[in-house]
Amino acid sequence: MSQPEYTTAQATALTNHDRKPIHIPGSIQPHGILLALSNQLEILQVSNNTQVYLCKAPEDLLSKPLSYLLEPQPVEIVKQCLVKKVGSANIFKVLINTLYGEIYFDAIAHRTEEAVILELEPTDSEFEMSFLNFHSFASEAIAKMQKTSNLGEFLHLVAEEVQKIIGFDRVMVYQFDESEAGSVVAEVKREDLSPYLGLHYPATDIPAQARELYTRCFLRFLPDLTAEPVKLVPTENPTTHQHLDLSYCLLRSFDWCCTEYHQNMGVKALLVISIIQEQKLWGLISCHHQTPKYISYEVRKMCEFLGQIASSELAHKISNSEWDYKVKLKSLQSEFLESISQADNFIDALIKPEIRLLDLVSASGAAVCLDNEITLVGTTPNIDEVRALIEWANTQVSDNLFATDSLPKLYQEALVFKDTASGLLLLRISKIRRYYILWFRPEVLQTVHWAGNPQESMQAQADGSYTLSPRKSFEQWQETVRLTSLPWKACELDSAIALNNAIVGIVLSKADELAKINLELERSNQELASFAYAASHDLKEPLRGIYNFSTVLLEDYAQVLDDDGIECLQTVVSLSVRMETLINALLRLSQLGQAQLRLQATDLNELLNQVIDIFRASRQDSGLMDIRIPRPLPTVLCDQVLVNEVFSNLLGNAFKYNEKAEQWVEIGYFSQEEAEEQGETRGITHAPCPIFYIRDNGIGIPYHHLETIFRLFKRLHSQEKYGGGAGAGLAIVKKIVELHNGKIWVKSTVGVGSIFYFTLE
Repeated sequence: MSQPEYTTAQATALTNHDRKPIHIPGSIQPHGILLALSNQLEILQVSNNTQVYLCKAPEDLLSKPLSYLLEPQPVEIVKQCLVKKVGSANIFKVLINTLYGEIYFDAIAHRTEEAVILELEPTDSEFEMSFLNFHSFASEAIAKMQKTSNLGEFLHLVAEEVQKIIGFDRVMVYQFDESEAGSVVAEVKREDLSPYLGLHYPATDIPAQARELYTRCFLRFLPDLTAEPVKLVPTENPTTHQHLDLSYCLLRSFDWCCTEYHQNMGVKALLVISIIQEQKLWGLISCHHQTPKYISYEVRKMCEFLGQIASSELAHKISNSEWDYKVKLKSLQSEFLESISQADNFIDALIKPEIRLLDLVSASGAAVCLDNEITLVGTTPNIDEVRALIEWANTQVSDNLFATDSLPKLYQEALVFKDTASGLLLLRISKIRRYYILWFRPEVLQTVHWAGNPQESMQAQADGSYTLSPRKSFEQWQETVRLTSLPWKACELDSAIALNNAIVGIVLSKADELAKINLELERSNQELASFAYAASHDLKEPLRGIYNFSTVLLEDYAQVLDDDGIECLQTVVSLSVRMETLINALLRLSQLGQAQLRLQATDLNELLNQVIDIFRASRQDSGLMDIRIPRPLPTVLCDQVLVNEVFSNLLGNAFKYNEKAEQWVEIGYFSQEEAEEQGETRGITHAPCPIFYIRDNGIGIPYHHLETIFRLFKRLHSQEKYGGGAGAGLAIVKKIVELHNGKIWVKSTVGVGSIFYFTLE
């Protein structure tokens, strides 16, 4: 049978087997008797062996009140079950007079949805084990369990202590995996028996219905697998006309498949104790004996108690064994999340340094997908393969987190890159955008040792269906498992989820923070603009008074002042002129902040001619000015007055900061294509717009000042050099350009000249 055929047969057989009502077998094991009672404690059903234990035929007990059989005190104990939840048991000793004399029984009473069930097992002891006796019997074993920190040693110790108590030939600890298959992880056995330690068992060996019963009833005891089951009389509950639910019954008979399975292993007596973790069946303590063997109820309760202690301690042992790895992941996770939360671009922080993204879930490769942009990290499939995988996941995976250790079995195209991505952990960051992080693990060939060939459990029927049938052999059988990676651990999945939560939190936080900053900046800018306008406007009046009075003193009272006094007044006049220049610049900048653009189609050739005419008229040395315009400028949509100011400022600076005998300025533009060819786009890649430039052969600007020159009142030279000035011209130019949604920048070489570029979009 091929692997796909086996998988299909296994699924069919499991489905058929799980439909078998093993919790309502209609019979019990013969080492005790069972009575089903109504809510009035009237006997509705009994096991067909009451004659053996009570010297009363079933017909003699049916329809009788329980008081017909028991004394008032035990009847009252049974009655208490009526107010308890389903499955909760009352346990007590009871003495029953029979024709054989007085017989003591261990009595276990519990309630189901339809009835109260009373189980009676004959016992040699009339006394219940005291707490002190129970404690002394179990305390040594518990102490040993608690001292052991290693998980493997702990599980071996559990098997060893249970074997000491019950004396069975073999005691194993059997652990389930994610697929519900299992393996023997600890074993104590008789020396002449073949070892089962390390062997694997398919999920079909303990089907879902049996596993579910183990989570409800923590102990299962079959003292003699060869014994004939005892039927209930009548077969159905006369009140409900249904088979009696024996899920919580210790005496419940066993399925023939279970019997044959264990008999094929040479087992005659069986005790199974559940190990529960986080309300799920983690594993079983499975005890085998080669001959029938009865264990008293007290000893069984002790074994069940040890199973509960083992379940409790197991959580600590697992935690200890995984603690170092979890701490490492948590530490890495914390460091990683802190770095991406502080990064300006958290996408860059994800992949730089790349190793952290891989270590976060112990992967060998990863892919970060943001819409159509995919970044690969580590060992991965190629871009096209990853893109196709994402397309598949987008339609086949609905959860935000998806993990598999066998991707080629789900996505056939993954066979091509199984060496790099047999394991996949996929995190969907956004359901609106195609934002994914994919982690990969390579194929790891594994040799699995099975207890017999698991495919022998599948029996084909005439109609083409498959049923489960117990295997005949449990000799070690090897299988090489391909197309699988190391499985993803729960803590690794948690780490991926934490990353997703952090990214979402960071995005929301950044968006909220940016919105607040923008709102605050908008308000602050409005307030600052209003303040600057009011302050600069109001300051001009007292400043004008200072200038006027200082001038009057110099003109009318110069004869009474000495040279120092005159020099001081001249300084006051000079400073008031300087301050008025600064105030005018500040007033102009604040006006621009509140200005509304008056956009209109403007022929820049006409505008530039006006600027040049005014400029020449204001300069005595205008004959020495060489202003070059290589080709006509285009017509653009702009505010004529403001753009006139841009050209005036830049043209004025070009000649102002020029010490050469032959001074020249070139004014022109590049089309978008020309700018790209010359590398002058400055990151402008959207709608085509001309890039204007003003080139000169002046003194140039040092490289470290290329950005600072656009700041308000920023001068690179002393006030006395190059004709003074407020240092506001370029700040005003930058403001006007930005009002037109444009950009301005400069390139310069000291001693050679400068080129100012700007756009008007």
